[in-house]
Amino acid sequence: MEKVLITGIAGGQGRLLTRRLLENYEVCGVDVVQWKGHPRGVEIHKVDLRKKAFEDVVRREQPTAIVHMGFIRGFDQGEETRHDVNVRGTKQLLDHCANHGVQQLVVVSSSYVYGAFPENPYHMDEDCPLSASRSYPEIRDLVEVDTLCSAFIWKYPHIRTAVLRPVNVLGRYVHSMAGRYLRQRPRVPSVMGFNPMMQFIHEEDVSEAIAQTLERGLQGVFNVVGAGEVPLHTAIVETGGTALPVPEPLLRRGFDFMFRWGISSNPSGMLDYLKYPVTLSGRRFVDATRFRCLFGLPEMFDSVRQ
Repeated sequence: MEKVLITGIAGGQGRLLTRRLLENYEVCGVDVVQWKGHPRGVEIHKVDLRKKAFEDVVRREQPTAIVHMGFIRGFDQGEETRHDVNVRGTKQLLDHCANHGVQQLVVVSSSYVYGAFPENPYHMDEDCPLSASRSYPEIRDLVEVDTLCSAFIWKYPHIRTAVLRPVNVLGRYVHSMAGRYLRQRPRVPSVMGFNPMMQFIHEEDVSEAIAQTLERGLQGVFNVVGAGEVPLHTAIVETGGTALPVPEPLLRRGFDFMFRWGISSNPSGMLDYLKYPVTLSGRRFVDATRFRCLFGLPEMFDSVRQ
């Protein structure tokens, strides 16, 4: 069996993906935290991607493929730490792929890299610029990681590299920005005068998309889109909340204050994603894989309510 190494394996998405891949692959993984009760036969290494110990793991395990999800997505550990782990850790991983015979690499990026702007077209394709750092500098590391990996595709064409950009992920186990926001029940603050269209995808469908990317040996950049889209206020209601429109200057000051004092993990740059649509076209991925979502919007919203 081919061997897949998963970075960030102890996170919610890593655990779901592990169980999905065990049907067809030998699986091992690395993380900075332990996964107690992991499936038998799955080797877990507690290492930092930035350390030499990670290279030792790659050399020893000799994986056929690597799925890279070992990012800091939140802001609890500070902007400098987040940037160093995400950008330098990814650079180290890319070097190890090139030096140790890895044949396939899948990097799980995010739709957030496109940025939220009033001029955004509906259903953006993969050729649209990655402009998130213009208005949301706190996530410039995600843009840098995506750019590094996209360049790696052309620099090492013999390594089948795919960058996946899923839309807002919802589920019981994955802690995404959208999920944290919708769980602020019962009154969920929104920007007064704005109600953008939002796209969501279930965490299990993300695992399925990654698995199909590996199975088909995809190479390139792909948006991964879930089943349907709804206005933000509809998503709030369907997940058990009530939208609380707040004037933007007041809401932005509140976000800045709570973020500065550690009350909230969301910087005010997030507010643009509650104002302007970031809707993607997933046609390229569907054409390459015939991918069909297993979960619709009702199941996604139900997972948030639970």
